Amino acid sequence: MDQLRSADNISSVASNTQILTSVPEKLTTENISTAADIAEQILKNYSKETTAAVAAVATVSQLLNARVSEFNFADENLTNITASLTQTLEIFSLDGSAVQPNIAVLNIALKSTSTTAFFFAQTVSGSLQSGNINVEENVSDFKDDSNTEVQILINVTKNNSSSGNGNIGFVLYQNDKFFQSKNYKTHYNHAKQIISGHVANAIVKDVELLFNPKYNASEILLHDYACVFWDYNANDWNTTGCTKEGNKSELRCKCNHTTSFAVLMSFKINYKYAKPLEIVSNIGSGLSIAGLVITILFQILTRKTRKFSVTWMLVSLCTSMLIFNIIFIIGIDNSNAKNSNAVSSKNTLLDSDRVDPPENASCTAVAVLLHYFLLATFMWTALNSAHLYLLLLKTLRPIPGHFTLIMSVIGWGVPAVVVAITLGATYREGKHLNYRQEEFCWLAVLDDKGEVSIKKPMIWALLLVVAVILLFNIIIFVKITVLVMWKENTNLTSNKKKSFKTKILGTLSVAIVLGITWVLGYMMLINQEETNLVFSILFCIFNTTQGLQICILYTFRSPIFKKKVTEMFSFVSLPDVPIYLHSKTYYLLKFRSKKHTYETFKPSETFSEETSFSSTDQTPTKN
Repeated sequence: MDQLRSADNISSVASNTQILTSVPEKLTTENISTAADIAEQILKNYSKETTAAVAAVATVSQLLNARVSEFNFADENLTNITASLTQTLEIFSLDGSAVQPNIAVLNIALKSTSTTAFFFAQTVSGSLQSGNINVEENVSDFKDDSNTEVQILINVTKNNSSSGNGNIGFVLYQNDKFFQSKNYKTHYNHAKQIISGHVANAIVKDVELLFNPKYNASEILLHDYACVFWDYNANDWNTTGCTKEGNKSELRCKCNHTTSFAVLMSFKINYKYAKPLEIVSNIGSGLSIAGLVITILFQILTRKTRKFSVTWMLVSLCTSMLIFNIIFIIGIDNSNAKNSNAVSSKNTLLDSDRVDPPENASCTAVAVLLHYFLLATFMWTALNSAHLYLLLLKTLRPIPGHFTLIMSVIGWGVPAVVVAITLGATYREGKHLNYRQEEFCWLAVLDDKGEVSIKKPMIWALLLVVAVILLFNIIIFVKITVLVMWKENTNLTSNKKKSFKTKILGTLSVAIVLGITWVLGYMMLINQEETNLVFSILFCIFNTTQGLQICILYTFRSPIFKKKVTEMFSFVSLPDVPIYLHSKTYYLLKFRSKKHTYETFKPSETFSEETSFSSTDQTPTKN
């Protein structure tokens, strides 16, 4: 600092400081403090030295490119130095001028007829350029230009008690690194420009400001803003004397004093939803609901034609799937999307640039129910897998006692335990988005950066659980397909080979009831846009219509259903064409011992073709 006491080498010191700060990403907090102090001393004591002053402003511009982590408001020395520097820049702006990439200093001399001073700036590729910054006088209103990011209009009257004409200086900062707030926290990377106006020899009526900040509107949306000035007494932002006069498209402010102004903004995530897939999902779910209702009613009304366990397993699966689809259609949309988007009329100091959407208890409840019934659906597919395995591959082994009760406890109880653990681990007061999404009422999967996180419940409380169940189902599916449907089984006898069509339909029947098509959901995780879109469409089509597929394969194709339909329309004169394929029914016989119940298959003698493996085609003998 001793070198700054002499004007002889001031230009050399200013130039050397500029050179030493030319790699701002390597600067430490101590480096920034020293360089800022030197620049402040030069601008304060040697502002008439044009070369040195310009170099000092260039140094300030480079400091504004330093890492934000080095500007720690807890460092009192740095806070005091930057506060002194910005105040010195305001005074320097009355007579001096310089434009650098991150800071612009301009002034205007008021004439006796001047009533307003107008400053406007536009950045080019994130930098300030002299050709896009200007000052004018006697301007009545702001420029109607969406590319102009900052405009300030100062209404003044000449102070007759002062000698000379008035001067107004403007300083524009490209970011807020010199204005580190203890109360306002930033999370998003958006423009935070600061504009100051300093008036000499004139009286300020009011100051009008218009900000048009740049941010990624595809990711975040403006929620609210506050008109603020930098309070040097508190070293933080303050709203006193400022009011809001704009909306989300025009961030207008009016203040009754001059200093360093800014707008503090709060954003919310720009949640998106694929409308075409939403339509497909709703249509598919609607068809599934109809199909599942028909299937449940049919299974209950014809329950005497088959084993109770067979009916109970399929009805339980269809019931959980039915409830899931009903809740999905009615409650998947978040009512927060209908909330008003208008900014608050009150100029209230904000504490963060990120705002969480309001708590929506009904949406959280919907997410919990969807989570539970989807897990229950998959659990019942796994139990159906185990049931088919016992019936078709272990026909001579005993079915465990109280089989239906055990399956019910597992099918409805295990999902409840998983959901309870998930809620206990993630849900907190004011942190509802730890459990669910805001976009729609479903489990959370993305972190604050918009990336898939394994810490979110969508991964470990659903996808992982479902993956284990699907793996089990696929193994059983392959065994049933290979050892029963596509290979002669000594436990199943028939007088002619199955037709190829019957084998295909039987394979589809088992695949659908075991939820094998949900594998497509995991294919959607492939990080390739075109592939992801294809699997998303296939996933929506196949899985939203799963209930309809079950209805077609397990109800409409049932001989009993076809017979009832034939009887209902028997009064209509039609050609004598059979409306259903003959199928061979395997009667499920029970052999009771003292401790166990044995189940096996015995072919009937009334049909000529073998059955597909749908539960409706299996008929027990009476005890």
